[in-house]
Amino acid sequence: MAKQQISLPAKLINGGIAGIVGVTCVFPIDLVKTRLQNQRQGQQTYKNMMDCLVKTVRSEGYFGMYRGAAVNLTLVTPEKAIKLAANDFFRQYLSKNEKGLTVFKEMLAGCGAGMCQVVITTPMEMLKIQLQDAGRLAAQQRKPASMSPTKLASTRVLSRSYNAGPSAAASALSATQIARELLRTQGIQGLYKGLWATLMRDVPFSMVYFPLFAHLNRLGQPSQDQSAPFYWAFFSGCLAGSTAAVAVNPCDVVKTRLQSLNKGASEESYNGVVDCVSKIMRKEGPSAFLKGAGCRALVIAPLFGIAQVMYFIGIGEFILDLSPFN
Repeated sequence: MAKQQISLPAKLINGGIAGIVGVTCVFPIDLVKTRLQNQRQGQQTYKNMMDCLVKTVRSEGYFGMYRGAAVNLTLVTPEKAIKLAANDFFRQYLSKNEKGLTVFKEMLAGCGAGMCQVVITTPMEMLKIQLQDAGRLAAQQRKPASMSPTKLASTRVLSRSYNAGPSAAASALSATQIARELLRTQGIQGLYKGLWATLMRDVPFSMVYFPLFAHLNRLGQPSQDQSAPFYWAFFSGCLAGSTAAVAVNPCDVVKTRLQSLNKGASEESYNGVVDCVSKIMRKEGPSAFLKGAGCRALVIAPLFGIAQVMYFIGIGEFILDLSPFN
């Protein structure tokens, strides 16, 4: 980070503000990513990112693009704060009695950060995906001519139908209702469905992102005693984030499919990571693992670019300085 010694409260504040600002800016693209990843071959409701955005606005309105944003905004603060603070903690711990960190130790620190964040990430993604994908399911069921009656009747939902008529997407369950239903029927493990797939995505992501960002940011430092300018920190965060996002996109596709409780007509279910990978490979081919990769890069890049700028500016330290408890 821009400053080597930053207090834990400041790290939490910086990560939380960065998460809220970033999610607010890029959430519509994240919604598109989820819907594109859940599409099966031969059942495409959306042709590409722009087609998905246009159809979403037409059928669900402007705020339809922010379906599921509330749960994300609520939990992204602790999630990003844990991720960034944990990486700093592990880096400082592993660099004791050493002048610098080797690439292996940087990756190890990133691995620790990724493992810590899934405590929040898994239930957050679980709830968000149900809300984001509701519009796709409703749009699919509004086209009965393209499906047989048997297939149409086979569409499964959590406990109530998302498709109550033309305004099906608007009648989707809230995150609170979905969480209560999962806790009632499956217990706490219901919220942590797809945990291993989330670990498969977030641990490699952090192992790629944090070392790559550190090395890119170092290139912008005028000298060893000076920090890189804020625009360089933003650029480094964006480039490292988008690179890591595309690298782990296959794991993100698997995670999205596993965590989607509601299936469209003739969409198969999966019994774990291995079953999901084998069915996608057999029925859709290897290209299916890259679905939504461009959207994911567009989502992650500004998220982490903004996070690094928050660290550089020192928003957390500024807020703490104004606090009477400082």
